[in-house]
Amino acid sequence: MERMAEAATTPAITDELDETASIAQELIRFDTTNYGEGRANGEREAAEYVEAKLSALGLAPQLFESAPRRASVVARVPGRDPEKPALVLHGHLDVVPADPRNWSVDPFAGEVRDGMLWGRGAVDMKDMDAMMLTALGDILRSGRQPERELVVAFFADEEAGGDYGAHWLVEHHPELFAGATEAISEVGGYSITVGGTRAYLLQTGEKSLLWVRLVATGTAAHGSRLIHDNAVTKLAEAVARIGRAEWPLRLTGTTTELLAAVAGVLGVDPQQVSPDELALATGSASGFITATLRTTSNPTLLEAGYKHNVIPDRAEALVDIRTLPGEEDEVLAAIRELAGEGVEVEIVHRDVGLEASTTGPLVDAVAGAIGRHDPGAPVFPYLLSGGTDNKALSRLGIAGYGFAPLRLPEGIDFPAMFHGVDERVPLDALSFGHRVLRDLLLEY
Repeated sequence: MERMAEAATTPAITDELDETASIAQELIRFDTTNYGEGRANGEREAAEYVEAKLSALGLAPQLFESAPRRASVVARVPGRDPEKPALVLHGHLDVVPADPRNWSVDPFAGEVRDGMLWGRGAVDMKDMDAMMLTALGDILRSGRQPERELVVAFFADEEAGGDYGAHWLVEHHPELFAGATEAISEVGGYSITVGGTRAYLLQTGEKSLLWVRLVATGTAAHGSRLIHDNAVTKLAEAVARIGRAEWPLRLTGTTTELLAAVAGVLGVDPQQVSPDELALATGSASGFITATLRTTSNPTLLEAGYKHNVIPDRAEALVDIRTLPGEEDEVLAAIRELAGEGVEVEIVHRDVGLEASTTGPLVDAVAGAIGRHDPGAPVFPYLLSGGTDNKALSRLGIAGYGFAPLRLPEGIDFPAMFHGVDERVPLDALSFGHRVLRDLLLEY
């Protein structure tokens, strides 16, 4: 709340911004930090803000609290063609932590600098939240309707797996998504440059999520003693083995199709160029794409001890593991083996990998909307190395896609903005995205 009070005193600069950037800026100023494992500032104020925006458009949004301050908002928007299945359009309101000591700006001030909007959530994913609201605003204020019925959702807790957000709503209120067969959300739709050609990535799949805790136990003792049963040593060795593991290359159908498209633009034979080389040819997007060629296992947190001269009897580490769809059990068995004797592997959170069709009416409509605003630019399918709330919706048989359209300047390291320091998004990309999304909703 103190952070929100500070943000409220920031000089107003929204007059010089278009509506999408202004809404994104206001959303950034709500500190909705999610620390994980149930610890969060909560999304309540941001959810109330979104609820008010939807109500002003004549909709009847519902606000749900799965726990105190853990708030999500859902609304239905009637479509022109009631015979078509509904489409879920969803974003999340929480963000990962940001240490202001590492940033060039206050991460929750929504500062505009150098033609960009800066702040935690600028790309993950308050930009898309804003585009959703302004695209709907354009449509409804003009007296029109989207082509098909929409289920518009702003979820809590995505950054911790969705237990207080999308998964909670799917379990407790599945009727909210009745009649929907497809969903659109984050981490797709942004532009990349391949061999001088601008193209757009449509997320048609995502890796599985496997968060584990390593727990090493040993003998507690004075720090001066000779102790071979040292929990910290055992944990450190396990963390090093898992963090340095070389996982085998495996291409899913989605990735095979993407690399073939990249090879086509470059004019090379995909059989003669390695997948890693083709992934690197996508420029900064390779930050996501190279990680989809194999499983990854990254240690992210260490915790042990309480005094310099005391050997602790317990040491813990968190590891973020992302497997290719269908490899979860095999990878978990390998992780247990790598952890070694005296180190337990506890599952903190596990969720499925997804692959949706890379062809069909929705994919065609996405390509058409992009082509209208960036003529000649191709759209490539890709597998996301991270995860989204589409995992939760898949439990209801809803096929999820990532399409938050942004035309980006060549050279920007967009994947580095996700959970990174000095997260920011170009203002003109926000304007582009809201127009593309509006046209897609009108026509699909």
